[in-house]
Amino acid sequence: MTTAPFSEFDSSRYRLLTETGDVKDGAACVLYWMGRDQRVEDNYAMLAARGIAKEQGVPLRVLFPFYTSFNDMSVRQFTFMAKGLEEVERDLRSLNIPFEVKVAAVGEVGEAVVDAAKEHKAAAVVTDHMPLRIVREWEEKVGGELDGLDVPLFQVDAANVVPVWVASDKKEVGARTLRPKINKLYSRYLKEFDAVEKNTEKCDLGPLTNWEEVLGSLDAKKVDMDVNVPNTFVPGKTAAMAAFQDFCDEKLKKYADNRNDPNLDVQSGMAPWVRFGQVGFQRLALDVKKLGKYSDGVAAFIEEGVVRRELSDNFCFYNSNYDSLTGAAGWAQESLQLHSTDAREYTYTKEQFEKALTHDDLWNAAQIQLVNEGKMHGFLRMYWAKKILEWTTSPAQALEWGLYLNDKFSFDGSCPNGYVGVGWSVMGVHDMGWKERDVFGKIRFMNYNGCKRKFDIWDFVRKYPGAAENALKAGGETAVQKKAKGSKNKKQKTR
Repeated sequence: MTTAPFSEFDSSRYRLLTETGDVKDGAACVLYWMGRDQRVEDNYAMLAARGIAKEQGVPLRVLFPFYTSFNDMSVRQFTFMAKGLEEVERDLRSLNIPFEVKVAAVGEVGEAVVDAAKEHKAAAVVTDHMPLRIVREWEEKVGGELDGLDVPLFQVDAANVVPVWVASDKKEVGARTLRPKINKLYSRYLKEFDAVEKNTEKCDLGPLTNWEEVLGSLDAKKVDMDVNVPNTFVPGKTAAMAAFQDFCDEKLKKYADNRNDPNLDVQSGMAPWVRFGQVGFQRLALDVKKLGKYSDGVAAFIEEGVVRRELSDNFCFYNSNYDSLTGAAGWAQESLQLHSTDAREYTYTKEQFEKALTHDDLWNAAQIQLVNEGKMHGFLRMYWAKKILEWTTSPAQALEWGLYLNDKFSFDGSCPNGYVGVGWSVMGVHDMGWKERDVFGKIRFMNYNGCKRKFDIWDFVRKYPGAAENALKAGGETAVQKKAKGSKNKKQKTR
């Protein structure tokens, strides 16, 4: 028996989610309940499960409970996930590791895991880490049931470079407080991965999964099946690493100075693959550091991908109200409540937001980018979410609709980064109080003119047909008209 995942594994990377911590002798397998980290290599949860199996002399099995709905995810994200899992299945079969998909309603995921542990006589179950409430509910059910079977459940943080419970033992104020903690631990945890060893035992791999049938099981009452699935991001680790290579070759040298300009397209674009764990950020960090060039770009990329991304996990891990105004800091709650009934110059319905029918051509263009491409430029998401706050009847409604639109259309929605990204804009997460103003209260303000000073708005808007036209129909002006008016006023002043 052992009280750690296996003797050579860094014990700080895992938590025990059951009362029992002893791995059962005489069992038939070790089960990896795959969730957030949907890849084979560069996956500490997979390595932990394989290590236990090797020490016990039993094969590793991998289970993926395919939930038929998840928050506001649409068929777009489910399709991306399924196609990525198709590559996982092929990779596992090459290692003689059985991969099983169990379709389960969202409330029955825990039951599916326990049933699999019983059916396959698991010595232990290992899972990865996602700090969202719905996943924690699954874990609590599985942990309770497995305790009754005397089977341990180990959780490994395979998504963060520094495990979230190691990086900090509390909810951090912001990047400035988490950064020094991460930096102290960074060199300890940023290590190369071992390879996943094959199962040496005889294993029945079974037939390949019918992924079309799996996708056909989605709950059409809870999952929007009409959202298109664009080809802007090709699912799977192979495609992810090809895109990352392109980023390193063509964009990294400009990343530090130009990543906030939507017209220059120098962001890495890795968020969809990282969201579904098809690639882990630790792999990206290791590879980018090996380049030995573009030090400013590398530093900025690491800051965004390690400090900022892991800060999002910290927020959701230590704050179960991450998607509610009650999860905001006291100053933000008080300020938003004080200004919740302020008069709004414009208000729009959820449908008008969804169809990009506002008076603001930049906002419309950002929304159309999100709908058409499955991802919005990071800088624009801040502006986009803050305008939703400005143009809805209450802060609670703004937060709800911002998260809804992000989760429905963005490939990297329904994850800590998405919740914190919208939360920063709407309820001041990881920010401070600013000069008080109508509607926003002390929440940081962003406006059209501020964007105009940073990049050519019309250059961006014209890429998205309908953005300017919809603004005119709603009584607004386009960037071209505003520029012409500004030039005219400037000439008049100089006369």
